[in-house]
Amino acid sequence: MAVVPDVVQSAESPAQASPAPPPPAPKTLVLGLAFAQFGVMVSLLTPVMVTLALRVAQIVPEADRGTALGQVLSLGAILAMIGNPVFGSLSDRTRGRFGRRRPWLVGGMAAGFLGLLVVALGGSVPVLMAGWALAQLGGNAALSAVVACVPDLVPEQQRGKVSGIVGMMTSVAMVAGTVLANVFSDSLALAFVVPAVIGVAGVVYLAVVMKDRPAAAGAFAPYGVREFLRSFWVDPRRHPDFAWNFAGRFLVFVGISCVTSYQVYFLMDRLGYGASEVSGKILVSTVVMVAAVVAGSLLGGVLSDRSGRRKPYVLGSSLLLAVGLLLIATAYSFPFFLAAMVVFGFGEGLYLSVDVALAAAVLPNPEESAKDMGVLNIGNSLPQSLVPIVAPAFLAIGGGGQNYGALFLFGGVASVLGALAVQFIRSVK
Repeated sequence: MAVVPDVVQSAESPAQASPAPPPPAPKTLVLGLAFAQFGVMVSLLTPVMVTLALRVAQIVPEADRGTALGQVLSLGAILAMIGNPVFGSLSDRTRGRFGRRRPWLVGGMAAGFLGLLVVALGGSVPVLMAGWALAQLGGNAALSAVVACVPDLVPEQQRGKVSGIVGMMTSVAMVAGTVLANVFSDSLALAFVVPAVIGVAGVVYLAVVMKDRPAAAGAFAPYGVREFLRSFWVDPRRHPDFAWNFAGRFLVFVGISCVTSYQVYFLMDRLGYGASEVSGKILVSTVVMVAAVVAGSLLGGVLSDRSGRRKPYVLGSSLLLAVGLLLIATAYSFPFFLAAMVVFGFGEGLYLSVDVALAAAVLPNPEESAKDMGVLNIGNSLPQSLVPIVAPAFLAIGGGGQNYGALFLFGGVASVLGALAVQFIRSVK
């Protein structure tokens, strides 16, 4: 009887070869993600940074402007915190031929446009609050879909780079927003409407180029009160890495929000610039900061992907943010303030380059990526609400209501604690 020799499989044989990595995300998708992130953020950050403060100053006496701005910002931030995970949960379970992300991208930004139009034309604080509430709800519905597209459509080995590109769009949007506020300083209504139009264009482009799919039939329980409440919760006992990431993100964004929410009044109150000058000064400082953000984002994203490590970059970036906040706290001249913003911006860029990649790695359930990313988004939305609430207490230290040093030192301490929280994550290096 003939003997059949054993077949020796080579290292390249299918039985032993490691599975091929998924193909990289196409450039059109990466561009779409970046454009959509830029558009949504320019529509939301331009008011937060510049135009809402100026709009409030138009209709409120000087003595009351800080309180009125805090009311408008706080309501919007609370609704953003609620809306992002709720809309994310609804997006996860959306069925229909347009997919589960597209309806929330386009519909959400359309609502955001209407809200910003109300803010642009409103003549009282309650009207501003109503318009800004609608803008935040709509914008965050779109944002929840944009953020979910990263774990949905971008492979793991590319997420650091793509996260860096998408993340730095937030800071690029800050520059664009201050440019638009400066360009349209004589027509503040256009300074609200034009960013909203850019937001609509960005999400429409992403909706056209992305591959989307509807939720699978029967994959989710019917949406009701229980599912609504679940939109805000991921059990920290079952998913401790997710909980530590949430805590770290929250604390880091407390530090970031101290700057984004109060730099207008910092330049006016401490450095003595008038309302007619402040838009130009913010434009200069934002351009300087964003140049540093872009450098930090690109460097951090590439190095993080190459090394396969995320936590060291979060640690280093959070500490740099704290140093930047300390320098801002001691700034009494515009050149020194600019130098501090370079340090702050580079740290923010490093953080943004790995933030989404780290978040995607600790998601409990890939099928609920929008909901879970929405829960994480509470970590960066809640500080926008809490900082204006607690800031007056720090500003009032020593009397006078202008102790910006205490406010920015508080932000620096929060950033350091955020860096430490992320180090407890075990599933990511």
